[in-house]
Amino acid sequence: MAGNGVASIGECMLELSGQTGPNWRMGFAGDTFNTLWALHALSADRPATYVSAFGDDPFSQGQIGFFAENGIGIGSSPIIAGARPGLYAITLTGAERSFTYWRGDAAARQLASDPAALSKNLENQALVYFSGITLAILDDAARKTLLAAVTKARAAGSLIAFDPNYRPRLWRTREDAQAAIVEALGVTDIALPTFPDEQMLFEDATPQATAERLRQRVGEVVIKNGEQPALIAENGTLRDVPAIHVAAAVDTTGAGDSFNGGYLAARLAGHGPREAASRAHRVAAAVVQVRGALAPFETLRAAFEN
Repeated sequence: MAGNGVASIGECMLELSGQTGPNWRMGFAGDTFNTLWALHALSADRPATYVSAFGDDPFSQGQIGFFAENGIGIGSSPIIAGARPGLYAITLTGAERSFTYWRGDAAARQLASDPAALSKNLENQALVYFSGITLAILDDAARKTLLAAVTKARAAGSLIAFDPNYRPRLWRTREDAQAAIVEALGVTDIALPTFPDEQMLFEDATPQATAERLRQRVGEVVIKNGEQPALIAENGTLRDVPAIHVAAAVDTTGAGDSFNGGYLAARLAGHGPREAASRAHRVAAAVVQVRGALAPFETLRAAFEN
């Protein structure tokens, strides 16, 4: 029987944002952490666990401390001696962002190094979330370990949510990415893809084509598409949910991740898919009005309840 908690699996990096001359603001972010951040803000009564692997350096210690200060634990995630977190910097052109990464030897790549600990982290969770980036940072054996743990959690009653989040530079080949993502979809209850990613990876012509392909494998699909409507595929129907245009966007980093967090929080609270997507759009619109991937909890909550 699944419990009340929420767990998200992946890599949280050091984030450099808000450049002013030679100075940067440092924070912590990464796709699956950004989603958990929003989900935790909007489901504060649920224990939140970020499942990864961490180093033993001062930056890793600061990262774990930041999680704890905000009510997010790391469960039994391994601490790897001599390892350290990955790093990325956000460069903005207007509100649109580009990223520079230093992550090749990040501790998170060892998140499946202890299969027993990984499985323990996923026990008694109401929801388990992971992404295509989670898959991409792992080698083939570790990926199999991860999917086995997710499959076990699902069999025990956890709801499994997955965002394919295709990033070509993280994969050896496009075919490797396709195979891994299709396998992950086979253990997924809620899929949260982004249309441009799916178009790049699977050559889908339209969001409707993405929906038709994915709903052969997953019962509930929500296709994000920037400021275009989100498309929900559930119970044999397709429904658009209009997005929100933000004229004064500051930084689009984390918008899709926060949409995912808002959507999953709403679904866990008992809202239907259409209402959940509407709330998720409001959350994403709030996030693009702040710098960096993480908006303050009160900002997320106000948008969600508005």
